[in-house]
Amino acid sequence: MNIRTFQPGDEATQAALFNVAAFALPGFKAATATDVQNRTRARGFDPTTRFYAEESGQVVGYCTLEPAQRRVSVPWCRKGQEAVAGPLFDAVLGAARERGLTRVFAAYRRDWEPVLQFLTDRGFAVAREVVNYWADPVDLPTLVNRSKLPIDRLRRADVPAVAAMGQGLLRVPKDDLESYFFANPYFPVEALLVLRAPDETPMAVGIGLANWTYADVKKVDPLAPCFRLGAFGTEGLNTKRVNGLFSFMVAKPENALTAGLALLSEASQEMTEGTVTALAAQCPSDVPHLATFYTRYFKEHGRFPMLEKAL
Repeated sequence: MNIRTFQPGDEATQAALFNVAAFALPGFKAATATDVQNRTRARGFDPTTRFYAEESGQVVGYCTLEPAQRRVSVPWCRKGQEAVAGPLFDAVLGAARERGLTRVFAAYRRDWEPVLQFLTDRGFAVAREVVNYWADPVDLPTLVNRSKLPIDRLRRADVPAVAAMGQGLLRVPKDDLESYFFANPYFPVEALLVLRAPDETPMAVGIGLANWTYADVKKVDPLAPCFRLGAFGTEGLNTKRVNGLFSFMVAKPENALTAGLALLSEASQEMTEGTVTALAAQCPSDVPHLATFYTRYFKEHGRFPMLEKAL
């Protein structure tokens, strides 16, 4: 067996290997060579982060690393060639260590039991579940005296305070946060709302995304391991764009109910004046004050596990 990194032309082989290995799993969606090409031809693609196992000159398995996200895939192998899975995965974890990563994660559907077992057998453990929600705007509570609430748009001077309230949740370094908010190609900074204290400091920040070209939350697979664009805690990850996405953070957990309702009321009114007929949300299970809010005012749609391993 020979393990090598990506070469042009591997795209069709990779898609075929995934389709053969995963087609019997629940919710399977076939991959195409074009899907793979969209990633391998993207700016910044690193061919040394994709590993392929060859037997007698033929590729029989592959496994991937996404260093910026700290995310790994499980190996996908041709039937009868499952023995290459272990060496392939070891190559990916070794590449992660060489890049200085001290922790990696994987995310798959909760009903992909063989995949989750492969990971747990190799020292991965569920760190959190990512919970998907949706809500009908007509079911949301109406805030009394809404117009008197001190809510306005995010300012550049707010970024340090937002970074502080997002510790343990936000996934980008503090120095990258201003660019994420103010130069994001997928949503305008005007989508970000700030609830302010009397001294003008941010008490909470929220986001509401309305774009008719984005997916309808009621039509997406809620069990698929897809991070939703704009949800706090998905920065720097590959995300799915969902119309009507609402998310918020708060400086003091005890203020989550009041602050969340204020921001939700403001954001939902703005979004439903356009093309949004259903609201979407996503929250990790290990931030209990936020999870409690969404559970109270949204309907759980589905969830998927994030498994992590220290290297």
